[in-house]
Amino acid sequence: MSQPRLSRALIIVNTDFSSGGGDAAMGRRRGAKREAEQLSTVLSRLNYAVKLMHNKTAKEIEELYQQERCEKHGEFFVSIISTHGQEGLIFGCDSEPVKLTRIFQILSSEKYPALTKIPKIFFIQACRGGEFDQGVLLQCDSREPEPDCFSEYLSIPPQTAVMFACSPGYVAFLNILGSMFLQTLLRFLEGEERHLALHRLLTRVNGEVAFRCRARGTYEGCKEMPCFVTNLLEDVFPFSA
Repeated sequence: MSQPRLSRALIIVNTDFSSGGGDAAMGRRRGAKREAEQLSTVLSRLNYAVKLMHNKTAKEIEELYQQERCEKHGEFFVSIISTHGQEGLIFGCDSEPVKLTRIFQILSSEKYPALTKIPKIFFIQACRGGEFDQGVLLQCDSREPEPDCFSEYLSIPPQTAVMFACSPGYVAFLNILGSMFLQTLLRFLEGEERHLALHRLLTRVNGEVAFRCRARGTYEGCKEMPCFVTNLLEDVFPFSA
């Protein structure tokens, strides 16, 4: 009797960055490597075939997702991206950008129906701007929406869920012990929360980071508000192994 195919996970973590001339271009992301290794271990325990990749250029990141189209996939595909970023894009270790819409497009191609049909779940630990969230509660009866606020959301294809570490326009925090976002996700994947339906798990992550986490040191007291969007067509339980 043949064994069922394992679900697959691709983790990309960039910690060291350089410009085209070899000069330092972006800050070193201390704590990200250890965190990614912890997530790789946990996903392996949850019956995922995990590929953990360090310090990949923009071109290499695209190639990694191109390769995933040719793999034999199980029930789910999970990808965790930990790097520098801006709204709508992430950076390779060569400081070159990769549009998130490009990644989604690669995996949703109609030429690869096997991958198109399975739920694809992304966790993105990257800044989406330069603003700092002071955690102030606002009551607002009416406000004009920011232009293009949902443009990236609308481009997410069916059978895809994407969770961001922070809201549009804001920074995502990371220190030598890891990030608020992925450390919370890691703790939940190790606990009973992993048995929840995906949308309930992600909502729990939102609440935990928003209410229980805050920056220390230079940015003492600053907060972070994760958010997610999903085009999944039914409840899924990707971590209830």
